[in-house]
Amino acid sequence: MASNWAAFAAAEPELATTAEDRFGAFTHHVLATLRKDGSPRTTGIEVRFLRGELWLGMMPDSLKALDLRRDPRFALQANPGEGQSMGGGDVRIAGRAIEVEDRETKAGYREEVEPPEPFHLFRTELTEVVRTYVEDETYLVVQVWKPGARLRTIKRK
Repeated sequence: MASNWAAFAAAEPELATTAEDRFGAFTHHVLATLRKDGSPRTTGIEVRFLRGELWLGMMPDSLKALDLRRDPRFALQANPGEGQSMGGGDVRIAGRAIEVEDRETKAGYREEVEPPEPFHLFRTELTEVVRTYVEDETYLVVQVWKPGARLRTIKRK
């Protein structure tokens, strides 16, 4: 089961806002894809939250785009920033990336983002959103959301 960003935000608005804020704090983040041999590949990426979707835009025939065309599974980690603070915690998103070929959709994205041409565009279907942070300098808190399930919160000392 998977969900788009709008469905996630409706189910867990506070976590969705926190995730968007974490990704909005920096331009570049880390995307993990799978190579032909199944080993992981990590690369930098910019992401956009627009019209209820989480979008991934990429240069033509980039290795990450070719990876996603072959196997749409991905993991995305928000840039933790400088130093040790990680204000807002660590946010990771996993799911599947679906390439958008529709000209109208790409034109709408192009109008809002103005990416370099040509480009690959993927919309995402989420399978998991995880936030990890420290509470009161005492607890490590892990929030895990999956489509169709309630938000799980785990606290560890």
